[in-house]
Amino acid sequence: MNQTSTTRPRITGAREDAIFDATLTLLREVGYDRLRMDAVAAAAKAGKASLYRRWRSKGELVVDALTRCEPVTALDTGSVRGDLVGMACNSGGTVDQAQVEVMAALMTAMHHDDELRAAFEQRFLEPRLAAARAAFTRGRARGEIHPDVDTELLVDILPSMIMHRLLLRGQHPTPELVARIVDQVVLPAGRRLPEPSATLS
Repeated sequence: MNQTSTTRPRITGAREDAIFDATLTLLREVGYDRLRMDAVAAAAKAGKASLYRRWRSKGELVVDALTRCEPVTALDTGSVRGDLVGMACNSGGTVDQAQVEVMAALMTAMHHDDELRAAFEQRFLEPRLAAARAAFTRGRARGEIHPDVDTELLVDILPSMIMHRLLLRGQHPTPELVARIVDQVVLPAGRRLPEPSATLS
């Protein structure tokens, strides 16, 4: 158990939900850098002092809001395609508009806030990567994924392409886009026997 969570006073139930909702709403509206604890307290009708007793920084509050409100949903549908599409299209997946807006709001901040990036990677990103790794491991056992393919590269393809479309092209992800990426990029890459590395001249 996380020792920090046992030593800080708890805010539970409807009060906690209101704080988390306010945090994620403001994060989408103003971005991480302009997010302020007093604004969260005002929006949630909570005391600012109570927020600081529970969360020592806005980074801790944001990551708690993400991991509390968007739990990981691991699937075992019997196929890699079903697992990847299902996880991406469930609530909190990559086609959840609120989810991707939060992700976009955090991207720049994580480049200069090491504490936020570490907490985000450990508590939010890693469980999702682990669920994808498990899907590819099952797929490899069923013969869907070539045994020599680097699955660490495969797990990055779908979220990377989704965020590229969102951040650089302004296109919100859809279930149809997820299915196209899985069918035309991820699965072909997983089935392909890697070519021998070319010798650089």
